[in-house]
Amino acid sequence: MTKVLPPMLMPTNPRTDLSFERGEGAYLYGSDGHRYLDFFSGIAVSSLGHAHPHLVDTLRSHADKLWHITNNYRIPAQERLAERLTALSFADRALFCNSGLEAAEGAIKLARKAQHTEGKPNRTRIVTIEGAFHGRSIAALAATANEKYLEGFGPRAPGFSQVPFGDSAALEAALDDDVAAVMIEPVQGEGGVRPFDLGYLRRARELCDANEASLIFDEVQCGMGRTGRLFAYQWAEVEPDIMMLAKGLGGGFPVGAILATERVGRCLTPGTHGSTFGGNPLAMAIANAVLDVLVQPGFLQEVERIGRLLWTELEGLAQQQGEVFSEVRGAGLLLGLRCIPPAGACVDAVRASRMLTHTAGENVLRMLPPLIIEEQQVAEAIHHLESAATAVCQKAGAA
Repeated sequence: MTKVLPPMLMPTNPRTDLSFERGEGAYLYGSDGHRYLDFFSGIAVSSLGHAHPHLVDTLRSHADKLWHITNNYRIPAQERLAERLTALSFADRALFCNSGLEAAEGAIKLARKAQHTEGKPNRTRIVTIEGAFHGRSIAALAATANEKYLEGFGPRAPGFSQVPFGDSAALEAALDDDVAAVMIEPVQGEGGVRPFDLGYLRRARELCDANEASLIFDEVQCGMGRTGRLFAYQWAEVEPDIMMLAKGLGGGFPVGAILATERVGRCLTPGTHGSTFGGNPLAMAIANAVLDVLVQPGFLQEVERIGRLLWTELEGLAQQQGEVFSEVRGAGLLLGLRCIPPAGACVDAVRASRMLTHTAGENVLRMLPPLIIEEQQVAEAIHHLESAATAVCQKAGAA
């Protein structure tokens, strides 16, 4: 399918020449008259699928009430969401914004402000991990440190350094007396669907404690049930000082959040940070509705079970289609297939079979299905991937 660049839009995203008219559950219905199995969920955003009844009812019930009011006034739904998220996590305080990028910017500011508040203003450096992706603002680009994203935007923002993926010794060596925080995605999404060894996350906590640095977990993509626990860090049984959330938090509605301990979270005082739209009543109502579903008894256990089933089926597929797929990676319902042909060609072939996926680093085909998928959708996905692998092999043979 061809790529198009609508002339009235800035060409940041080459569009596939396909649009969608509606969605239901794990499916999207295209302008071409076909139904597609959505195994990308708008980059892990539509966590409960499309047109989830509880989210639709919530939106309808609030549409004629109050959409927006500034944070100069109390917002009851915001306070309720903060109470629930902190009760379910390590955190004592929450701050709401509109996106993962805003959450990243706020987390960086918060980590530095905490050091300043404690009398260590020289501690400003943020240590990140090679392969990370934290967003595309000037600061987030510096944290991500990927040259293809940095080119053309002037000097790199200072105060960031990187260490190799999974290298505890390198992380220890990087922790000097100018470090404010270490920032880690427990499962790297954009970087290639790479989960960190749980022992590495525990060691990062120990090193941050020993060096008076904050530990930040970026769970924008891997949080909110995506791995089979509400938060990915819970698998390692360690707690960060700061955590970033977005994407699945709003189930399709723009919502982001920063969670923090009391020691760190109290440091952003009036005037130091804020958001015009962050925490507005409509966004908070929908995020609360998403949480209603995620905390239902058995829901996350089912996500874990289906994730394990999908993993097993993908491993079998990789063994059968060894000319196309070489490795299964990820956790829960954040999974990837490392490809032997270009991953983009595999994604195109999967879409031609009427299933939506996307690429990730290290030549990986990335899958982020809605958390509500069932065994039927797992079987359908394997069928689509088998068809795509056959098409890729046939195309390679014809060439």
